[in-house]
Amino acid sequence: MTATDPLDMLHALPRYAGTDDSSYKPGLDRMHALIEALTIPVDSLPTLHIAGTNGKGSTAAMSAAIAQAAGHRVGLHTSPHLWSVTERMRIDGAPVPEDTLRSMVSDAQPAFERIAPSFFEATVALSLQYFARENVDLAVVEVGLGGRLDATNIVHAEVAIITSIALEHTALLGDTHAAIAREKGGIIRPDQPVVIGPLPSEAEAAIQELVRAQHAQLHPTARTTRWHDVQPSSGDTLITPRACYTNLDLDLTGAHQKENAACAVRALELHPHVRLTSDAVARGLSAVRAYAGLHGRMERLGTHPPIWIDVAHNPAGLEAACASLPSCPGRCIVALGVMQDKPLGELLDVLKSHRVDAVWPVEVDTDRALPGGHLAHALADYGWPAQPPASLADHIAAFERGASPEDMLFIVGSHYTIAGLPARIRPA
Repeated sequence: MTATDPLDMLHALPRYAGTDDSSYKPGLDRMHALIEALTIPVDSLPTLHIAGTNGKGSTAAMSAAIAQAAGHRVGLHTSPHLWSVTERMRIDGAPVPEDTLRSMVSDAQPAFERIAPSFFEATVALSLQYFARENVDLAVVEVGLGGRLDATNIVHAEVAIITSIALEHTALLGDTHAAIAREKGGIIRPDQPVVIGPLPSEAEAAIQELVRAQHAQLHPTARTTRWHDVQPSSGDTLITPRACYTNLDLDLTGAHQKENAACAVRALELHPHVRLTSDAVARGLSAVRAYAGLHGRMERLGTHPPIWIDVAHNPAGLEAACASLPSCPGRCIVALGVMQDKPLGELLDVLKSHRVDAVWPVEVDTDRALPGGHLAHALADYGWPAQPPASLADHIAAFERGASPEDMLFIVGSHYTIAGLPARIRPA
């Protein structure tokens, strides 16, 4: 690694860091220029495109896992990453090798200098280039922010998914469910199957308008699929308009993950490049982490007492995570790191509505983070015992020193918070 390492140059590109940051430059002109300069055949790359306020990362990973279990070679683009930029572009669950990415960045450097993309735009282009070069059977692409003007919206996806709609990034996407739905629904293409999860009525009406305008076909999983638990010992059953999938044991926990799984299965049923079988659905959903390399979704680390992690970063996501958290006989301690643009009061209201004994403020290593001191004052106002702000590593060490075997630590608040996990306990 040197000062001229291509990965250093990639990381030096501007990043979106808030609503006023100059690196957030809506529009797809730079992406079209990158696609042309790097000769990426997006029009012939079989793609599944996934947008949504919450659940799009999990749904993308489930889709990739099921398609892999069905025997397909699958590229998976997600963001943000936790520990390495290579996580953003995976094939069959394996991150792109660093040397491969270095070579790709080096080759793309003249185009980057001429077009001046953001870090996110560059990584999207590199992902698609990697998938095309490796001749994947399916590229599963997660939207970064919104949809209509997101850098991923240069793909020509055969099927689209919109997992959920909630109020988030309102300064950029709009301050109503309908406005946000219209932004996320900007990924819809003519004559395309569009799968949606359970949406607020106002949001679904907005999506229906976009679907009609594009002569697309709407597939709402809330009305066309259902889960049925016959016996706890035999797993769950998912019934869709096309099939009945039995003996399903989801690797990702929580009722919201069943909603995401229904979206993934329904979209793969409708995708012309996927050969779906009941066995592939069962194997894929039971091993999403292993197939797709997913981390940070209600994941228990290999520690005693138990430590759980989740990347939830808005009220709806945090509510789903807390509802999925197992009960413990001892104390439930939350280590929380929050970004400045998130509704802190609403997040703390969610924690207050669950059995949380203490909340420890995490100092997160990014300019986007809410300062730990500010967070600590807010926690004191909510009545939790005072705990000085500290790095996640220090909080974990304090928990390990003082916890009883019955206690539990839940680390949550953002990808940046989870990224602070010490290497010694990170999931493999």
